[in-house]
Amino acid sequence: MFQRIHFISGLPRSGSTLLAALLRQNPRFHAGMSGPLAGLFGALLGEMSARNEFSVFIGDDQRQRILRGLFDQYYADTRAEVVFDTSRAWCTRLPAITGLFPQARVIACVRDVPWIVDSIERLVQKNAFQPSSIFNYSPGGTVFSRANGIAGGEGMLGYAYDALKEAYFGEHADRLLLVQYETLTSNPARALGAIYDFLGEPTFEHDTDHVQYDASEFDAKAGTPGLHTVRPRVEARERRSLLPPDLFQRFANDAFWRNPDLNPRDVRIV
Repeated sequence: MFQRIHFISGLPRSGSTLLAALLRQNPRFHAGMSGPLAGLFGALLGEMSARNEFSVFIGDDQRQRILRGLFDQYYADTRAEVVFDTSRAWCTRLPAITGLFPQARVIACVRDVPWIVDSIERLVQKNAFQPSSIFNYSPGGTVFSRANGIAGGEGMLGYAYDALKEAYFGEHADRLLLVQYETLTSNPARALGAIYDFLGEPTFEHDTDHVQYDASEFDAKAGTPGLHTVRPRVEARERRSLLPPDLFQRFANDAFWRNPDLNPRDVRIV
């Protein structure tokens, strides 16, 4: 049974799968891509709410035990001492996480927003013959309509962005560490060192030239091959954006975490 649990969250296409692939090199750690646990967590909360007529038989102490049990049972076969569960939804659950797991921390991966939009659009265009689950398998639309779709409040990017801001400006922000994609890819040793320090874990020498992670079956089913592809070597790669200039500029100033004046709770950023 694992001893500690932490969470990976943040923005899409910002390095969460890469980070999990690196962390799992440590034999004490278990980490992976986004999984079903956050959805199960929300479903349980809903079923134990007042919409269920039998909720009068469930007190807060019972709710917490049931929710902790969800984690215990889901990871019952995991031999690692430290578990990292990944979901963009965890940034919306900081109060609950604090109550259930007082030692838990959330690592939020972030990236310049125009390049997130560019990365998603690049996947769509690369898989021109496979409509993506990101857009409900719709084969139509334009780069503009797709950007509008993911940037909306319920979209892949918009939901994660709003969730990140909720955590960043909330009262439990001391449990949050932001890891910039740009740092993770250009200086992985610095990013990993900051993570280990934030978690209070003994350091481990990671091999950033031989990173392994395979989710090809999941990506194919999602109609988006390459969605969770991790290159064997961690490195920053420059490229031209394929977004129209006005669309790129629309998101150019959305990296609020880069403005020190917008960090009233002194969230750690690497």
